[in-house]
Amino acid sequence: MVEGSWRKRCWPLHQLRWPPSPSLRDREEHLKRVTLAAVAGAHGVKGEVRLKLFSDSPASLASHDNLYVGGVERRVLNMREGGKTAVARFEGVADRSAAEALRGQLVEIDRSALPPLEEGEYYHADLIGLACVDGDGRPVGTVVAVENFGAGDLLEVELPDGRKSLIPFKEKIADLLDGRVVLDPDFLA
Repeated sequence: MVEGSWRKRCWPLHQLRWPPSPSLRDREEHLKRVTLAAVAGAHGVKGEVRLKLFSDSPASLASHDNLYVGGVERRVLNMREGGKTAVARFEGVADRSAAEALRGQLVEIDRSALPPLEEGEYYHADLIGLACVDGDGRPVGTVVAVENFGAGDLLEVELPDGRKSLIPFKEKIADLLDGRVVLDPDFLA
């Protein structure tokens, strides 16, 4: 990553959470797939589902032929805008009951299917599980989530005592350097 560069890809995975103190092996396993949406519920009676998108548009999700829905690989049959959500139809989901059974399931793709990152870019999923240190390199906590409520990215940092704190992911407050987040502890609540 380039110091001072704050660009990111269009897949803000702000709903992902990571358990405290993940092992390296668990983190690598977690990063093999990336969540692009979650099933919000059934839509109609023909097996369509409403999706809460974590990507930039239904088109970016529909550009992938196969997705994992609840851990099961499924082909996308149809994807369209649905007001504030997207509406999708997946192979093997033929009626409302099957669609409703998917409620709450994550819609993921293999990380290898994502476009390559340019220098200075990152996926939100890359931040989850990173160690946080202060300016002197002393451990402060671990990133357990990335949130965005409209005013910019916030890192949810779990402190050693188990408390959690949201901190703006902005230069000089929280910098991504050498595979860890260097943050200003004055911003921790």
